[in-house]
Amino acid sequence: MTASKKTKQQTNRKRIRTLRRSAPPKGTQGAKRTATAKASSKRRTAPAPRRRTTAKAHSKKRTSGRKTPSHKTPKRGGKRGSKRQPPRRTGKKMPPRVTDGTHIPEPGDNLRVIPLGGVEQVGRNMTAIEYKDDIVIIDAGFEFAKDETPGIDYIIPDVTYLEERKHKIRGLYITHGHFDHIGAIPHIMERLGNPPIYTREFGALVIKKRQTDYPQSPELDVRVVQGTERIKAGEYISVRFFPISHAIRDAMGIIVETPVGNVAILTDVRVDNIDGKPTQEEIDQYEFFKNEKVSLFMLDSTKIEVPGFSPPESVAVENIGRIMKSVSHRLIIGTFSSQVERILDFIRLADKYNKKVVIDGRSMQGNVELMKQLGLITTKNLITIDQMKDYKPHELVILVTGAQGEEYSVLWRLASNAHRKLKLNKTDTLILSSSIVPGNEVSVQNLKDGLFRSGARIITYLGDKVHAGGHGSRGELEWIHSQIDYDFFMPMHGHHYMLCIHAQAARDLGLPKENAIVPEHNGAIIEITPDGKKIMQRKELAPAGAVMVDGFSVSNRHEVVLRDRQALAEDGIVVIVASLDPRTGKLRKSPDIIARGFVYVRESGHLLDETRAIVKRTVEKNARGMKPVNFDHIRTSVTDEVRKHLFKSTRKSPMVIPVIISV
Repeated sequence: MTASKKTKQQTNRKRIRTLRRSAPPKGTQGAKRTATAKASSKRRTAPAPRRRTTAKAHSKKRTSGRKTPSHKTPKRGGKRGSKRQPPRRTGKKMPPRVTDGTHIPEPGDNLRVIPLGGVEQVGRNMTAIEYKDDIVIIDAGFEFAKDETPGIDYIIPDVTYLEERKHKIRGLYITHGHFDHIGAIPHIMERLGNPPIYTREFGALVIKKRQTDYPQSPELDVRVVQGTERIKAGEYISVRFFPISHAIRDAMGIIVETPVGNVAILTDVRVDNIDGKPTQEEIDQYEFFKNEKVSLFMLDSTKIEVPGFSPPESVAVENIGRIMKSVSHRLIIGTFSSQVERILDFIRLADKYNKKVVIDGRSMQGNVELMKQLGLITTKNLITIDQMKDYKPHELVILVTGAQGEEYSVLWRLASNAHRKLKLNKTDTLILSSSIVPGNEVSVQNLKDGLFRSGARIITYLGDKVHAGGHGSRGELEWIHSQIDYDFFMPMHGHHYMLCIHAQAARDLGLPKENAIVPEHNGAIIEITPDGKKIMQRKELAPAGAVMVDGFSVSNRHEVVLRDRQALAEDGIVVIVASLDPRTGKLRKSPDIIARGFVYVRESGHLLDETRAIVKRTVEKNARGMKPVNFDHIRTSVTDEVRKHLFKSTRKSPMVIPVIISV
């Protein structure tokens, strides 16, 4: 045999051994790959070097008949047959990679914008703008709890990314005093190094008043601005303000100036108008944008689905004034406690028609006190709820909270007939001067059901123009777009579909498709290149999960607790108490079973008797001959057996908690 032929045979044997090592277990796929290996061994070629590559490229190399240079196959780590297979393609889009914040590359010379909340929901608004060593934060709000978060007070943004870079933070800038923009402040400021807070006068009062509920939190450095000045925030960033119209006093827009370009941020905003034409005051507010070049424009998207212009505030107040003048009995008005301008208008109307005003609802009473501090309320016609008995029904106007159906709010208690001092009568007129916040549809429907059952006259914003929203409809938002010359657009403040609709609206107005960017998730990292000519969304995500406030507990690790609460709400709980004699391995008496939210006990005696028998049998079987008795093992066995039995009998899976006592 020639030396050349012998060398080729040795090479083939090595290749066959290598392929056998990487062969999968026996089965359909294994047989198929073995056949491939046999066919491959007939070729007089050496195996290709192993490389890290994509699944697609890997697949091509396994099936290609192209010859490759011959050399020794690299050794594989691990045991024989443990070769890591490439990931299978399922056709599903993989989510962006979430890191803990420390593994996200620094922006370099790019301008970075991170919406930490407010782009997957209505509420929880918070945005970070970063350039080199400077970070400014816009708003820090909360989101109200939802059906899937039972028992949770509210949800705040995850500030892990900012906490790890708190040395860069130059300030927190608050656009207005609504809780979905300021509600997280007591819970995050210490983690962020307690940076200064910039806001206008009314927002500052609301923040300071809310902080008194958290005496353990550090004292805040709140700095009041007039709403038109320019602040040098850091080495690279300056911040300017301008007034805008919203449903609360002292709302403002923000312009963040950076070397890459300016970022204009209009959070919650509306356009006051007359029959769809902006008022002169609105035109004047946006006049300065004619000489302003904006790189990135960010705008509220909450009502982008609603066509045209919203009814102006003046129309809503005028209609309510007409109703107030004409009613012959009590008038009750439900509205948002934060609608301070409207509350002021209601008090002025009551003065005009010589009526007494009762304020009921803790948050509204607090805001009225703030308005008194500012000298906005000077009337003598405010009375307490206990003083109502001294006046005739037609002399009373009662302003209340709870128009979103919040549990235990004033309107909720009225609808449930649970208010201790106020009952709805058939002669009353009740005005719901508020729209439905997205996500609250069911609770508002239930509220209306209860209110209408009282027999009182109920007036809603859908039937009569008694409400003007604080968020602009599509026509108003398009008008704002037309006032600003910008390169890129990023919609904000709304569910993802709202942002997509808003981005398309910007394209319909002439913006190039690639210049409108929609954040995929909270924590999306948006960057603009140093030359200001390209905007992109990184594959990484900053931490932006739901941080839940549950009483005094603030954590992003409430998932287990919530799962337990949901399980209890859906299937109930079964508690088993059994007394075991560890010497004999026998129960001293029949087990006690306590069921709540699972079955009606009086009608389920047979089921519970069967369960007792299973518990007795399981405990004694496992305890027999066990020295010492392993109570953990017995509890686990009881839980498993009882769950199987209950599910088989009822198709429900209650939480089963066995209590085994050694007696």
